[in-house]
Amino acid sequence: MIKVLIVDDNTFITDGLSLILKNETDFSVIAAVNQAKTAIKICQQQEIDVVLLDIRMPEVDGVAATREITSSSAAKVLILTTFDDDQEIHQVLENGASGYLLKNVPAKQIVAAIRNVATGNFVAQQDIWQKIKPQLGQSATTDLTMLTHREQTILAAIAAGLTNRQIAKQLFISEGTVNNNISSILHKLELKHRTQLAIYYLTGQR
Repeated sequence: MIKVLIVDDNTFITDGLSLILKNETDFSVIAAVNQAKTAIKICQQQEIDVVLLDIRMPEVDGVAATREITSSSAAKVLILTTFDDDQEIHQVLENGASGYLLKNVPAKQIVAAIRNVATGNFVAQQDIWQKIKPQLGQSATTDLTMLTHREQTILAAIAAGLTNRQIAKQLFISEGTVNNNISSILHKLELKHRTQLAIYYLTGQR
């Protein structure tokens, strides 16, 4: 079961999403809350797989909440918002978000995105990707000289959106070996999140 936490200060949104997700047999909606600070506490106290998080909320916004959730728990953050501000998009990705969707997408796309994020993939709808792509092209060259050949291969696979299981199958190694290599890559590049690895590989920016 994919354990989901819904965070939005609009009750209409939380109620609607809860209803949609509860109809999926592989989802378990742990809670639907209207404040990000509550969501942070839940993630720190319970096992949550994916947090559906709005970006603009009172007291603690989605940018700060993403940083707190990804740094203090194993939960993955999927931003679901009406806002597509370039700065906010880049901030949440730098803070470890695993995806960014706008609320105008069909419900089935939200459901598919949650499944993808839960299995370690990065998700961004086309409109958001178009905003990210121009900045990727202006980046510095990525320095991978401190990584072994296998680590470089795994990093490229992460940037391509492959899960650990898919990487293991592709390289004919165990998932445990993939995990160990990812830990080594994070240490060498002084990064904390899988999303940061993908961004660094594509942009050269830490």
